[in-house]
Amino acid sequence: MNILVIGAGGVGASMASIAESRSFFQSFTLADVSIESAQRAIAVLDDPGRFRAVQLDARSEDNIVALIREVNADIVVNACDPRLNEPIFRACFTAGVHYVDMAMNLSHPHPTDPYNQVGDILGKEQLAAHDAWVDKGLLALVGMGVEPGLSDVFARYASDHLFDAIDEIGVRDGANLAIEGYDFAPTFSIWTTIEECLNPPLVWEKSRGIFTTNCFSEPEVFHFPEGIGPIECVNVEHEEVLLMPREIECNRVTFKYGLGTDFINWLKTFAYLGLDSAEKIPVGDVKVAPRDVLAAVLPNPAKLGHLMTGKTCAGTWVKGTKDGQPREVYLYHVVDNQQTMGDWGCQAVLWQTAICPVVALELIASGTWKHSGVRGPEAFDAVPYLELLAEYGAPHGMVEMGEGQWPSPTRTDDPGWFRPVRKSTTA
Repeated sequence: MNILVIGAGGVGASMASIAESRSFFQSFTLADVSIESAQRAIAVLDDPGRFRAVQLDARSEDNIVALIREVNADIVVNACDPRLNEPIFRACFTAGVHYVDMAMNLSHPHPTDPYNQVGDILGKEQLAAHDAWVDKGLLALVGMGVEPGLSDVFARYASDHLFDAIDEIGVRDGANLAIEGYDFAPTFSIWTTIEECLNPPLVWEKSRGIFTTNCFSEPEVFHFPEGIGPIECVNVEHEEVLLMPREIECNRVTFKYGLGTDFINWLKTFAYLGLDSAEKIPVGDVKVAPRDVLAAVLPNPAKLGHLMTGKTCAGTWVKGTKDGQPREVYLYHVVDNQQTMGDWGCQAVLWQTAICPVVALELIASGTWKHSGVRGPEAFDAVPYLELLAEYGAPHGMVEMGEGQWPSPTRTDDPGWFRPVRKSTTA
């Protein structure tokens, strides 16, 4: 396999570091608009012989196609901001190679009533292209990070091996990470964080399909394992809610982040000031998007690892029945920042996101995961994935939940934050 990874930020660079000890690929090209970023990522590898850094402006579909053909890529991993999904996705189809991303195309909320009506959902154009990719015998594996990604693998495993019937699947993400010296410093892209948390959250129910709610709705206290503890989690927009029902029989799917009150208040402040906007506005003689300015002034998450302490947990809570009895479990993956910094030189959140597509690439290269079309991770057998993840040194865990066992989530019944808001800025 010849791999082309587009994007040499924290995730793309970590993918190279994780992959270098594996033998399933022949070449690994890391491309970025800044060739210096790609070169720095490869320069720190112990064995850089199979790796190459190149410059690429991924806004151009023609440029991407040309690079795919130049490096004879078999598969392309999109490790960029989801704003670049469309040209990379189309270029892979045009060039006839497989595609992997970690976040699907951005949504477009309903223009007049976004918290009661659904607009254009995440990945709409990608999912609509499914038949065309099938006809061409190509795989577009979408949402193959940690969330979405590993969370979907957990859901598939639960459906196949732990339950006879599933009532609810709820992805739950929480951490006790702290960053020394910062009152506010996101551990992942602030651009993506704002997109997920300030768009209308999505919920799927079998009886009504996809619907939206208020921001930060349905708060609950969720008890995270391995010392992280109880954290209040709230609904946000995320791909699992769309992907899981395509392959897994259940009644309800949700995604909730353990954001914490302080983080939510920061996000509310950005929204009130209009700093969450991705639309360009005139500033003197130039036009800039407020969200891009915010991303530029905040610290780079990839460079905060040495200041971080604590653990991050990604997991999937599943509730249903087995052998006629109620059952409730939480399948999870915990990463300690001290370990990832010591072993890989990468902060925990980025490393956890990066290892998941690398494991998927190895399964695709070996022929263990085979499919065509636009598919989420829940379309594949979960067992070989979880076994290989453990072989990489990152095993998952599981707790049985309910009375006398690990605590079940507890709803606090707050309706969330009603939006839209009156901003202090004007269009």
